[in-house]
Amino acid sequence: MREISFDTETTGLNPRGGDRLVEIGGVELFNHVPTGNFYHVYINPERDMPVEAFNVHGLSEEFLSDKPLFAQIADEFLEFVGDATLVIHNAAFDMGFINMELERAGRRIIPNSQVLDTLDLARRKHPAGPNSLDALCSRYGIDNSRRTKHGALLDSELLAEVYIELIGGKQAALSLTPDEDLSAANAGNGSAEFGGLGSFSARQRPEPLPPRIRDEEFTAHKAFIEGMGEDALWNRYR
Repeated sequence: MREISFDTETTGLNPRGGDRLVEIGGVELFNHVPTGNFYHVYINPERDMPVEAFNVHGLSEEFLSDKPLFAQIADEFLEFVGDATLVIHNAAFDMGFINMELERAGRRIIPNSQVLDTLDLARRKHPAGPNSLDALCSRYGIDNSRRTKHGALLDSELLAEVYIELIGGKQAALSLTPDEDLSAANAGNGSAEFGGLGSFSARQRPEPLPPRIRDEEFTAHKAFIEGMGEDALWNRYR
C-alpha cells in the first residue's frame, strides 16, 4: 500500500481569497515504511509575500521569484501522487490550496477519498490534546529540533514518523498484515469534509528488491542445511 506523507506552505490562510501555494513536500511510504522517495518543489506564487507568512516559513518574494509556476509542475506532481493516499495533518487546509491550484491549472482535483487526516486521527487517540505536529513529536519522542521554521519537506518527514506512531508505532510499520493495521487505525475515520477511507488491498512492491545474498553464500547455506539430515526442523520452512 502506497501512501505519501504530505505538507504545503502558502502565502496565507485563504486559497479563495488570493493566497497561493509556495512549497510542496511529500515523503513516500510503502506499507507504512519510508521508501526514500520524496517530492519537493518551491513555487512562484505570482504575488507578494505577507510578513505574517514569511515569519512562519521564511520564504521571501525574492527567493521565490525564479521558481516555477504551479501550472508548470502540476503534471509531475500528479504523477508522483498517482493513486496513493495523502497523509496530511489538518488536511482541509492543504487540500484547499492544492485543489484550488489544480483547478486554476485545468487539472483534475484530488478527491477527499484519497486523503487521510492525521489531525482527526490524533484527536481520537489523544482527545485531551494538544495535537499540533510539534506537540505530537514531543509526545512520541521524535526529534524536531531542526524545525526552527515551517518547511514542507521537513514537516512531511516529521509527519511520517508521527503517523507511524499514531497507527501503532514501529510494530505497525513492520506488520505482515499492514492493511489490517490501517483499517484498525482508521476505524470511523471521516470528518464532514473528508470521507472515511475504504479498505485497501496490499500491493506488491513496484520493483522487487535486488538480492542481498551472494551465490556462494546461498550454496554454503544449502550445503549446511543438507548436512542436518532429512529430519531437520529447517526443512519444514524451505
